[in-house]
Amino acid sequence: MKFDRFFATHPRKPGIAKISATGLLISAAISVTQPTTLSADEWPGWMGAQRDGVYRESGIVDSIPDDGLPIKWRHPIAAGYAGPAVANGKVFVPDYVTSAGESFNNPGQRAKLKGKERLLALDENSGDVLWEYAYNRPYEISYPSGPRATPTVDGDRVYFLGAEGDLSCLDIDDGSVVWKREFTKDFGADVPIWGFSAHPLVHDDLLFTMVGGHGQGIVAFDKKTGNVRWKALDVPAGYCAPIKIEAGGTTQLIVFHPEGLTSLEPSTGKKFWDIPVSPSYEMSVAVPVIDGNKMFVSSIHTEAVLIELGTDSPTAKELWRGGAKNAVHCSNAPGIFEDGVIYGTDCNQGDLVAVDAKNGDRLWTTFEATKPGERRFIKHGTAFLTQLDDSDRYLVMSENGDLIVASLTAKEYKEHGRMHVLEPTGEAFGRPVVWSHPAYANQTAYVRNDKEIVAVDLSAK
Repeated sequence: MKFDRFFATHPRKPGIAKISATGLLISAAISVTQPTTLSADEWPGWMGAQRDGVYRESGIVDSIPDDGLPIKWRHPIAAGYAGPAVANGKVFVPDYVTSAGESFNNPGQRAKLKGKERLLALDENSGDVLWEYAYNRPYEISYPSGPRATPTVDGDRVYFLGAEGDLSCLDIDDGSVVWKREFTKDFGADVPIWGFSAHPLVHDDLLFTMVGGHGQGIVAFDKKTGNVRWKALDVPAGYCAPIKIEAGGTTQLIVFHPEGLTSLEPSTGKKFWDIPVSPSYEMSVAVPVIDGNKMFVSSIHTEAVLIELGTDSPTAKELWRGGAKNAVHCSNAPGIFEDGVIYGTDCNQGDLVAVDAKNGDRLWTTFEATKPGERRFIKHGTAFLTQLDDSDRYLVMSENGDLIVASLTAKEYKEHGRMHVLEPTGEAFGRPVVWSHPAYANQTAYVRNDKEIVAVDLSAK
Protein backbone atom coordinates (compact mmCIF):
# COMPACT_ATOMS: atom_id res chain seq x y z
CA MET A 1 0.00 0.00 0.00
CA LYS A 2 1.39 3.35 -0.99
CA PHE A 3 1.83 5.56 2.08
CA ASP A 4 -0.17 8.46 0.63
CA ARG A 5 -3.21 6.19 0.28
CA PHE A 6 -3.08 5.73 4.06
CA PHE A 7 -3.45 9.48 4.39
CA ALA A 8 -6.46 9.56 2.08
CA THR A 9 -8.46 8.36 5.09
CA HIS A 10 -6.03 9.67 7.73
CA PRO A 11 -5.23 13.09 6.21
CA ARG A 12 -1.92 14.75 6.91
CA LYS A 13 -1.90 18.42 7.63
CA PRO A 14 0.53 21.00 6.37
CA GLY A 15 4.10 21.47 7.35
CA ILE A 16 6.37 18.55 6.54
CA ALA A 17 8.20 16.74 3.79
CA LYS A 18 6.39 13.68 2.42
CA ILE A 19 6.97 10.18 3.81
CA SER A 20 6.35 7.54 1.16
CA ALA A 21 5.91 3.79 0.94
CA THR A 22 9.27 2.92 2.43
CA GLY A 23 8.24 4.61 5.63
CA LEU A 24 4.95 2.77 6.21
CA LEU A 25 6.26 0.20 8.68
CA ILE A 26 7.88 2.89 10.81
CA SER A 27 5.14 5.51 10.41
CA ALA A 28 4.37 5.43 14.10
CA ALA A 29 7.91 6.55 14.83
CA ILE A 30 8.56 8.93 11.92
CA SER A 31 5.58 10.79 10.56
CA VAL A 32 4.24 14.19 9.70
CA THR A 33 3.15 16.87 12.11
CA GLN A 34 -0.45 17.98 12.44
CA PRO A 35 -0.89 21.77 12.46
CA THR A 36 -3.81 23.86 11.17
CA THR A 37 -6.15 22.18 8.67
CA LEU A 38 -6.18 23.58 5.12
CA SER A 39 -8.23 22.40 2.15
CA ALA A 40 -6.47 20.03 -0.21
CA ASP A 41 -6.81 22.34 -3.20
CA GLU A 42 -4.78 25.24 -1.77
CA TRP A 43 -1.08 26.11 -1.98
CA PRO A 44 -0.56 28.31 1.10
CA GLY A 45 3.23 28.46 0.98
CA TRP A 46 6.53 27.06 -0.19
CA MET A 47 6.13 23.65 -1.88
CA GLY A 48 2.43 23.39 -1.09
CA ALA A 49 0.08 22.77 1.81
CA GLN A 50 2.34 20.16 3.37
CA ARG A 51 5.62 21.72 2.14
CA ASP A 52 6.57 18.45 0.47
CA GLY A 53 6.21 19.17 -3.26
CA VAL A 54 3.08 17.03 -3.70
CA TYR A 55 -0.09 18.33 -5.38
CA ARG A 56 -3.07 16.38 -4.02
CA GLU A 57 -6.06 17.75 -5.90
CA SER A 58 -8.19 15.37 -7.98
CA GLY A 59 -9.36 15.91 -11.56
CA ILE A 60 -5.94 17.01 -12.83
CA VAL A 61 -4.61 16.32 -16.34
CA ASP A 62 -2.09 13.50 -16.64
CA SER A 63 -0.78 14.78 -19.98
CA ILE A 64 -0.54 17.99 -21.99
CA PRO A 65 -1.92 17.98 -25.57
CA ASP A 66 0.09 19.27 -28.50
CA ASP A 67 -1.92 22.51 -28.58
CA GLY A 68 -1.34 23.09 -24.87
CA LEU A 69 -3.71 23.77 -21.99
CA PRO A 70 -6.12 26.73 -21.71
CA ILE A 71 -4.85 29.97 -20.16
CA LYS A 72 -7.32 31.36 -17.60
CA TRP A 73 -5.71 34.77 -17.19
CA ARG A 74 -2.49 36.76 -17.27
CA HIS A 75 -1.65 39.71 -15.05
CA PRO A 76 1.37 42.03 -15.30
CA ILE A 77 3.74 42.13 -12.31
CA ALA A 78 7.28 43.33 -11.66
CA ALA A 79 10.42 41.30 -11.00
CA GLY A 80 10.97 38.59 -8.39
CA TYR A 81 12.10 35.03 -7.78
CA ALA A 82 9.47 34.25 -5.12
CA GLY A 83 6.78 31.85 -6.22
CA PRO A 84 3.12 32.60 -5.47
CA ALA A 85 0.98 31.22 -2.66
CA VAL A 86 -2.74 30.48 -3.12
CA ALA A 87 -5.31 30.40 -0.30
CA ASN A 88 -8.67 31.82 0.69
CA GLY A 89 -9.54 32.77 -2.88
CA LYS A 90 -6.39 34.82 -3.36
CA VAL A 91 -3.06 34.49 -5.16
CA PHE A 92 -0.26 36.17 -3.20
CA VAL A 93 2.70 37.13 -5.39
CA PRO A 94 5.69 39.29 -4.34
CA ASP A 95 7.69 41.55 -6.64
CA TYR A 96 10.09 44.51 -6.74
CA VAL A 97 9.42 47.73 -8.66
CA THR A 98 12.74 49.43 -9.48
CA SER A 99 12.85 53.22 -9.58
CA ALA A 100 16.63 53.83 -9.83
CA GLY A 101 19.90 51.95 -10.24
CA GLU A 102 21.30 49.34 -12.60
CA SER A 103 20.13 45.77 -12.22
CA PHE A 104 22.73 43.14 -13.17
CA ASN A 105 23.49 39.57 -12.20
CA ASN A 106 27.01 39.01 -10.91
CA PRO A 107 27.46 36.15 -8.40
CA GLY A 108 30.22 38.05 -6.61
CA GLN A 109 28.93 41.62 -6.67
CA ARG A 110 25.98 43.35 -5.06
CA ALA A 111 23.86 45.61 -7.25
CA LYS A 112 22.44 48.81 -5.76
CA LEU A 113 18.85 49.66 -6.60
CA LYS A 114 16.09 51.87 -5.29
CA GLY A 115 12.48 50.85 -5.45
CA LYS A 116 9.50 49.29 -3.72
CA GLU A 117 9.09 45.76 -2.48
CA ARG A 118 5.48 44.61 -2.86
CA LEU A 119 3.04 41.84 -2.11
CA LEU A 120 0.04 41.69 -4.43
CA ALA A 121 -3.15 39.82 -3.59
CA LEU A 122 -4.96 38.78 -6.77
CA ASP A 123 -8.34 37.16 -7.25
CA GLU A 124 -7.59 33.49 -7.94
CA ASN A 125 -10.25 33.26 -10.66
CA SER A 126 -9.70 36.50 -12.57
CA GLY A 127 -6.22 37.77 -11.66
CA ASP A 128 -7.65 41.14 -10.64
CA VAL A 129 -5.77 43.00 -7.91
CA LEU A 130 -7.62 42.85 -4.58
CA TRP A 131 -5.01 44.76 -2.57
CA GLU A 132 -1.36 45.81 -2.65
CA TYR A 133 1.13 46.08 0.18
CA ALA A 134 4.27 48.07 -0.69
CA TYR A 135 7.13 49.87 1.03
CA ASN A 136 10.30 51.62 -0.05
CA ARG A 137 13.27 49.27 0.12
CA PRO A 138 16.71 49.96 -1.36
CA TYR A 139 18.43 46.79 -2.56
CA GLU A 140 22.10 45.96 -2.23
CA ILE A 141 22.23 42.28 -3.18
CA SER A 142 23.46 40.07 -5.99
CA TYR A 143 20.81 38.87 -8.46
CA PRO A 144 18.54 41.77 -7.38
CA SER A 145 15.36 40.91 -9.29
CA GLY A 146 13.17 40.88 -6.20
CA PRO A 147 11.90 38.86 -3.22
CA ARG A 148 12.98 35.22 -2.93
CA ALA A 149 10.65 33.75 -0.31
CA THR A 150 7.17 32.47 -1.11
CA PRO A 151 4.58 34.03 1.22
CA THR A 152 3.17 31.81 3.97
CA VAL A 153 -0.59 31.88 4.61
CA ASP A 154 -1.83 30.79 8.03
CA GLY A 155 -5.50 31.37 8.85
CA ASP A 156 -6.32 35.05 8.36
CA ARG A 157 -2.66 36.14 8.15
CA VAL A 158 -0.05 36.08 5.41
CA TYR A 159 3.66 36.31 6.23
CA PHE A 160 5.96 37.98 3.70
CA LEU A 161 9.78 37.96 3.90
CA GLY A 162 11.57 40.48 1.69
CA ALA A 163 15.04 40.09 0.23
CA GLU A 164 16.62 42.66 2.59
CA GLY A 165 15.08 41.12 5.72
CA ASP A 166 11.69 42.84 6.12
CA LEU A 167 9.35 40.30 7.73
CA SER A 168 5.72 41.44 7.57
CA CYS A 169 2.56 39.89 8.98
CA LEU A 170 -0.48 41.08 7.04
CA ASP A 171 -4.23 40.66 7.24
CA ILE A 172 -5.23 38.56 4.22
CA ASP A 173 -8.47 40.50 3.71
CA ASP A 174 -7.00 43.94 3.09
CA GLY A 175 -3.20 43.72 3.41
CA SER A 176 -3.07 45.83 6.54
CA VAL A 177 0.04 45.39 8.70
CA VAL A 178 -0.43 43.34 11.87
CA TRP A 179 3.27 43.47 12.80
CA LYS A 180 6.64 43.90 11.11
CA ARG A 181 10.29 43.18 11.94
CA GLU A 182 13.44 44.40 10.14
CA PHE A 183 16.33 41.95 10.51
CA THR A 184 19.10 44.49 9.94
CA LYS A 185 17.59 47.05 12.34
CA ASP A 186 16.13 44.74 15.01
CA PHE A 187 18.85 42.06 15.07
CA GLY A 188 21.90 43.70 13.49
CA ALA A 189 21.80 40.92 10.90
CA ASP A 190 23.99 40.89 7.81
CA VAL A 191 22.08 40.59 4.56
CA PRO A 192 23.30 37.50 2.67
CA ILE A 193 24.81 38.39 -0.71
CA TRP A 194 21.84 36.75 -2.48
CA GLY A 195 19.25 38.09 -0.05
CA PHE A 196 17.09 36.56 2.67
CA SER A 197 15.41 33.51 1.20
CA ALA A 198 14.13 31.21 4.00
CA HIS A 199 10.40 30.85 3.34
CA PRO A 200 8.71 31.41 6.74
CA LEU A 201 7.40 28.29 8.47
CA VAL A 202 4.45 28.25 10.89
CA HIS A 203 4.09 25.63 13.62
CA ASP A 204 1.49 26.01 16.38
CA ASP A 205 1.85 29.61 17.63
CA LEU A 206 5.37 30.12 16.27
CA LEU A 207 6.82 31.44 13.02
CA PHE A 208 10.36 30.33 12.09
CA THR A 209 12.83 31.79 9.63
CA MET A 210 16.58 32.25 9.25
CA VAL A 211 18.08 35.55 10.48
CA GLY A 212 21.79 34.79 10.91
CA GLY A 213 24.47 35.84 13.37
CA HIS A 214 25.67 35.02 16.88
CA GLY A 215 22.99 32.96 18.61
CA GLN A 216 20.36 33.86 16.01
CA GLY A 217 20.92 31.67 12.99
CA ILE A 218 17.25 30.81 13.31
CA VAL A 219 14.64 32.82 15.20
CA ALA A 220 11.21 31.75 16.47
CA PHE A 221 8.66 34.57 16.50
CA ASP A 222 5.27 34.65 18.13
CA LYS A 223 3.15 34.48 14.98
CA LYS A 224 0.48 36.79 16.44
CA THR A 225 2.72 39.58 17.75
CA GLY A 226 6.15 39.24 16.12
CA ASN A 227 7.81 39.03 19.53
CA VAL A 228 10.89 36.80 19.74
CA ARG A 229 10.17 33.56 21.56
CA TRP A 230 13.63 32.06 21.16
CA LYS A 231 16.84 32.29 19.10
CA ALA A 232 19.37 29.54 18.34
CA LEU A 233 22.59 28.67 16.45
CA ASP A 234 25.75 30.69 15.82
CA VAL A 235 25.53 30.45 12.02
CA PRO A 236 24.92 32.66 8.97
CA ALA A 237 21.41 32.77 7.60
CA GLY A 238 22.11 30.83 4.43
CA TYR A 239 19.18 30.45 2.02
CA CYS A 240 17.20 27.39 3.12
CA ALA A 241 13.78 27.31 4.74
CA PRO A 242 13.43 25.30 7.97
CA ILE A 243 11.16 22.24 7.88
CA LYS A 244 9.55 20.14 10.58
CA ILE A 245 9.12 16.43 11.00
CA GLU A 246 7.83 13.89 13.50
CA ALA A 247 10.68 11.48 14.21
CA GLY A 248 12.12 9.69 17.21
CA GLY A 249 8.90 10.17 19.14
CA THR A 250 8.87 13.96 18.95
CA THR A 251 8.47 16.97 16.66
CA GLN A 252 11.78 18.16 15.22
CA LEU A 253 12.62 21.44 13.51
CA ILE A 254 15.22 20.71 10.81
CA VAL A 255 17.56 23.54 9.87
CA PHE A 256 19.96 23.32 6.92
CA HIS A 257 22.44 26.15 7.41
CA PRO A 258 25.91 27.00 5.99
CA GLU A 259 27.67 24.81 8.56
CA GLY A 260 25.49 21.74 8.53
CA LEU A 261 22.14 20.18 9.37
CA THR A 262 20.71 20.70 12.86
CA SER A 263 17.62 19.33 14.58
CA LEU A 264 15.95 21.51 17.23
CA GLU A 265 12.98 21.23 19.55
CA PRO A 266 10.46 23.66 18.02
CA SER A 267 9.07 25.07 21.26
CA THR A 268 12.43 25.91 22.87
CA GLY A 269 15.22 25.77 20.26
CA LYS A 270 16.97 23.02 22.23
CA LYS A 271 19.37 21.04 20.02
CA PHE A 272 18.73 17.37 19.35
CA TRP A 273 21.51 16.54 16.85
CA ASP A 274 23.96 17.90 14.28
CA ILE A 275 25.38 16.58 11.00
CA PRO A 276 28.21 18.69 9.48
CA VAL A 277 27.75 19.81 5.87
CA SER A 278 29.79 22.57 4.22
CA PRO A 279 28.08 24.08 1.17
CA SER A 280 30.26 26.31 -0.98
CA TYR A 281 29.70 30.07 -0.63
CA GLU A 282 27.37 29.46 2.35
CA MET A 283 24.81 28.19 -0.18
CA SER A 284 22.59 26.01 1.96
CA VAL A 285 19.60 26.29 -0.35
CA ALA A 286 17.60 23.15 -1.17
CA VAL A 287 15.37 21.89 1.64
CA PRO A 288 16.17 18.37 2.89
CA VAL A 289 13.80 15.70 1.56
CA ILE A 290 12.48 12.60 3.31
CA ASP A 291 11.51 9.04 2.39
CA GLY A 292 10.55 6.91 5.38
CA ASN A 293 13.28 7.27 8.00
CA LYS A 294 15.84 8.50 5.46
CA MET A 295 16.65 12.16 4.89
CA PHE A 296 18.68 13.53 1.97
CA VAL A 297 20.40 16.90 2.18
CA SER A 298 22.00 18.34 -0.92
CA SER A 299 24.86 20.82 -0.90
CA ILE A 300 26.12 22.52 -4.02
CA HIS A 301 29.23 21.32 -5.88
CA THR A 302 30.64 18.41 -3.86
CA GLU A 303 28.59 17.34 -0.86
CA ALA A 304 25.35 15.44 -0.53
CA VAL A 305 24.47 13.38 2.53
CA LEU A 306 21.99 10.60 3.26
CA ILE A 307 20.93 10.44 6.90
CA GLU A 308 19.06 7.80 8.88
CA LEU A 309 16.68 9.19 11.48
CA GLY A 310 16.24 7.44 14.81
CA THR A 311 12.85 5.85 15.45
CA ASP A 312 12.89 5.67 19.26
CA SER A 313 14.65 8.94 20.07
CA PRO A 314 15.55 12.16 18.21
CA THR A 315 18.86 11.02 16.77
CA ALA A 316 20.47 10.80 13.33
CA LYS A 317 23.44 9.13 11.70
CA GLU A 318 25.14 9.59 8.35
CA LEU A 319 24.82 6.66 5.94
CA TRP A 320 26.80 7.95 2.97
CA ARG A 321 28.24 11.16 1.58
CA GLY A 322 28.23 11.81 -2.15
CA GLY A 323 30.92 13.45 -4.22
CA ALA A 324 30.88 15.60 -7.31
CA LYS A 325 30.21 12.76 -9.75
CA ASN A 326 27.56 10.82 -7.87
CA ALA A 327 24.39 11.70 -5.93
CA VAL A 328 22.76 14.98 -7.01
CA HIS A 329 23.71 18.48 -5.94
CA CYS A 330 20.57 20.61 -5.92
CA SER A 331 20.62 24.37 -5.56
CA ASN A 332 17.59 26.64 -6.03
CA ALA A 333 15.21 23.80 -6.97
CA PRO A 334 14.57 21.23 -4.21
CA GLY A 335 14.66 17.52 -4.91
CA ILE A 336 12.01 14.84 -4.44
CA PHE A 337 12.65 11.58 -2.52
CA GLU A 338 10.24 8.78 -3.40
CA ASP A 339 10.41 4.98 -2.99
CA GLY A 340 14.16 4.89 -2.53
CA VAL A 341 14.96 7.21 -5.45
CA ILE A 342 16.10 10.85 -5.20
CA TYR A 343 15.24 13.15 -8.12
CA GLY A 344 16.71 16.61 -8.53
CA THR A 345 18.45 19.04 -10.86
CA ASP A 346 22.21 19.12 -10.46
CA CYS A 347 23.85 22.52 -10.09
CA ASN A 348 27.15 21.30 -11.56
CA GLN A 349 25.89 19.64 -14.74
CA GLY A 350 22.49 21.30 -14.96
CA ASP A 351 20.60 18.12 -15.76
CA LEU A 352 17.80 16.27 -13.98
CA VAL A 353 19.25 13.27 -12.15
CA ALA A 354 17.76 10.13 -10.57
CA VAL A 355 19.83 8.70 -7.70
CA ASP A 356 19.69 5.34 -5.94
CA ALA A 357 19.34 6.22 -2.26
CA LYS A 358 21.05 3.01 -1.17
CA ASN A 359 24.48 4.21 -2.30
CA GLY A 360 24.24 7.51 -4.20
CA ASP A 361 24.72 5.93 -7.64
CA ARG A 362 23.11 7.78 -10.55
CA LEU A 363 20.40 5.80 -12.32
CA TRP A 364 19.84 8.20 -15.23
CA THR A 365 20.27 11.84 -16.25
CA THR A 366 18.51 14.09 -18.78
CA PHE A 367 18.59 17.72 -19.90
CA GLU A 368 15.04 17.52 -21.28
CA ALA A 369 13.60 18.87 -18.02
CA THR A 370 15.96 21.85 -17.83
CA LYS A 371 17.25 22.79 -21.28
CA PRO A 372 16.17 20.43 -24.06
CA GLY A 373 18.84 19.56 -26.57
CA GLU A 374 21.72 20.32 -24.19
CA ARG A 375 24.43 17.67 -24.22
CA ARG A 376 27.18 18.88 -21.88
CA PHE A 377 26.44 21.13 -18.94
CA ILE A 378 24.72 24.35 -17.87
CA LYS A 379 25.47 25.92 -14.50
CA HIS A 380 22.59 25.65 -12.06
CA GLY A 381 20.19 24.08 -14.51
CA THR A 382 16.77 24.33 -12.90
CA ALA A 383 13.47 22.48 -13.03
CA PHE A 384 10.88 22.60 -10.25
CA LEU A 385 9.35 19.16 -9.58
CA THR A 386 5.87 18.66 -8.12
CA GLN A 387 4.46 15.17 -7.76
CA LEU A 388 0.86 14.46 -8.68
CA ASP A 389 -0.57 12.64 -5.66
CA ASP A 390 -0.25 8.83 -5.61
CA SER A 391 1.33 8.79 -9.04
CA ASP A 392 4.69 8.52 -10.80
CA ARG A 393 3.71 11.61 -12.80
CA TYR A 394 5.08 15.05 -12.04
CA LEU A 395 4.39 18.62 -13.02
CA VAL A 396 7.76 19.98 -14.08
CA MET A 397 8.41 23.71 -14.51
CA SER A 398 11.47 24.12 -16.69
CA GLU A 399 13.81 27.09 -16.51
CA ASN A 400 12.93 27.86 -20.14
CA GLY A 401 9.29 28.59 -19.28
CA ASP A 402 7.82 25.22 -20.24
CA LEU A 403 5.27 23.37 -18.10
CA ILE A 404 5.73 19.62 -18.51
CA VAL A 405 3.94 16.47 -17.37
CA ALA A 406 6.44 13.63 -17.00
CA SER A 407 6.81 10.25 -15.34
CA LEU A 408 9.82 9.91 -13.05
CA THR A 409 10.80 6.39 -12.06
CA ALA A 410 13.99 4.55 -11.20
CA LYS A 411 14.05 3.42 -14.82
CA GLU A 412 13.47 6.59 -16.83
CA TYR A 413 12.23 10.12 -17.40
CA LYS A 414 9.27 10.02 -19.78
CA GLU A 415 7.36 13.09 -20.96
CA HIS A 416 3.60 13.25 -21.44
CA GLY A 417 3.49 16.61 -23.13
CA ARG A 418 4.68 20.17 -22.54
CA MET A 419 3.60 23.72 -23.28
CA HIS A 420 5.42 27.03 -23.29
CA VAL A 421 3.70 29.15 -20.62
CA LEU A 422 5.84 32.26 -20.35
CA GLU A 423 9.15 33.72 -21.43
CA PRO A 424 12.33 33.20 -19.40
CA THR A 425 12.86 36.84 -18.48
CA GLY A 426 15.61 36.23 -15.91
CA GLU A 427 19.30 35.73 -16.65
CA ALA A 428 21.81 33.24 -15.28
CA PHE A 429 25.31 32.62 -16.59
CA GLY A 430 24.44 34.20 -19.93
CA ARG A 431 21.18 32.35 -20.64
CA PRO A 432 17.52 33.33 -20.09
CA VAL A 433 15.78 31.52 -17.22
CA VAL A 434 12.65 31.27 -15.12
CA TRP A 435 13.73 30.61 -11.53
CA SER A 436 10.40 30.67 -9.71
CA HIS A 437 8.45 27.75 -8.23
CA PRO A 438 4.82 27.63 -9.45
CA ALA A 439 1.80 27.26 -7.19
CA TYR A 440 -0.83 24.60 -7.90
CA ALA A 441 -4.37 25.02 -6.61
CA ASN A 442 -7.98 25.00 -7.84
CA GLN A 443 -7.00 22.75 -10.77
CA THR A 444 -4.73 25.57 -11.91
CA ALA A 445 -1.00 26.24 -12.24
CA TYR A 446 0.03 29.76 -11.22
CA VAL A 447 3.37 30.56 -12.87
CA ARG A 448 5.34 33.82 -12.80
CA ASN A 449 8.36 35.47 -14.38
CA ASP A 450 9.64 39.06 -14.05
CA LYS A 451 6.80 40.52 -16.13
CA GLU A 452 3.61 38.56 -15.55
CA ILE A 453 1.85 35.84 -13.63
CA VAL A 454 -0.12 33.30 -15.65
CA ALA A 455 -2.94 30.97 -14.59
CA VAL A 456 -3.01 27.69 -16.59
CA ASP A 457 -6.06 25.42 -16.50
CA LEU A 458 -5.03 21.93 -15.28
CA SER A 459 -8.51 20.43 -15.09
CA ALA A 460 -9.08 17.12 -16.84
CA LYS A 461 -11.91 17.59 -19.33
